[in-house]
Amino acid sequence: MRQLDVDVALLSVGPELPYLTGYEAMPLERLTMLVLPVDGEPTLLVPQLEAPRVVERPDVFSVRAWGETDDPIALVADLVGSAQTLAISDRTWARFVIDLQHAVPGRTWRRTDRVVGPVRAIKDAAEIDALRAAGAAADRVARQLQSGDIALLGRTEAEVSADIGRRLIDEGHHKVNFAIVAAGPNASSPHHEPGAHVIEAGEAVLCDFGGTMHGPGGVGYCSDMTRVVGVGSVPADLERAYASLLAAQQAAVASATVGATCESVDAAARDALTDDGWGEWFIHRTGHGIGIEEHEDPYIVVGNDEVLAPGHAFSVEPGVYVPGRWGIRLEDIVIASNDGPVACNQADHDLVVIG
Repeated sequence: MRQLDVDVALLSVGPELPYLTGYEAMPLERLTMLVLPVDGEPTLLVPQLEAPRVVERPDVFSVRAWGETDDPIALVADLVGSAQTLAISDRTWARFVIDLQHAVPGRTWRRTDRVVGPVRAIKDAAEIDALRAAGAAADRVARQLQSGDIALLGRTEAEVSADIGRRLIDEGHHKVNFAIVAAGPNASSPHHEPGAHVIEAGEAVLCDFGGTMHGPGGVGYCSDMTRVVGVGSVPADLERAYASLLAAQQAAVASATVGATCESVDAAARDALTDDGWGEWFIHRTGHGIGIEEHEDPYIVVGNDEVLAPGHAFSVEPGVYVPGRWGIRLEDIVIASNDGPVACNQADHDLVVIG
């Protein structure tokens, strides 16, 4: 905050509040806000009926509960006082941002992701342990998929998605964030919504899934991985593409060393696929940061010259998508360390064919 000349940070719903306090606000029309001055004590304003959910940490912040007849905007304005430069969290509802701008006019407004984001992006040892535990749990589900324990043939994508979600919970996640299941031509849409399509022999099934597991301080940390399973024989060109995809993904993981730029990791995957003739069908970035959110800094993408540092955690997930025919993706979570890249996912990376 001092480096950016921010006098007060205002944190409402979104990931920054639980990251700093351990408390995750419900996205209600009643305002919850941590008022964090650069000098002075932080105050967490919460609706009175939500106050029992707060695990109080008086060494970190004080709690001020407001009642139904109180004006929480006025309470925030009072705590802000004469501070001139205010940073507010990205996820704060527009109604509260606009009301605050009226309540404290003439101030300079910034985004708190510039303040908290760089801190969140570097994971400490406890956070890394949490990410690795979540990755190992997701790995166990992936192995069930690859062994045939999760039936595919004759089931709908939606049924398989629900099955994967239940197994994530069984393996220790407390919440399922997503479970993409896309068979055959549907997999050419990277974020396909699992539906009524019945999986048939000869189709490759792309499964991208992840959830949140409780980590340090009760704050949840995410898993995210993708594997492709063939149901019987799959198209020959898909097999060729998968061999290129596997090599590209491994090259990108190996390149993700401390001191490398995010865009150089993207280039390692993209160049390998381009050299093999698949580059035009790799239509998205190579990866995204991960932590208490599924997607956060740093982003592994062309144009991002941010340098990887020890503790950066991110996905490496190149893909090839041939419209109307098939799609494949291979994803691991990787942590940059002084000893080299550490992959959180160890489930078989080959194109496993079952049935």
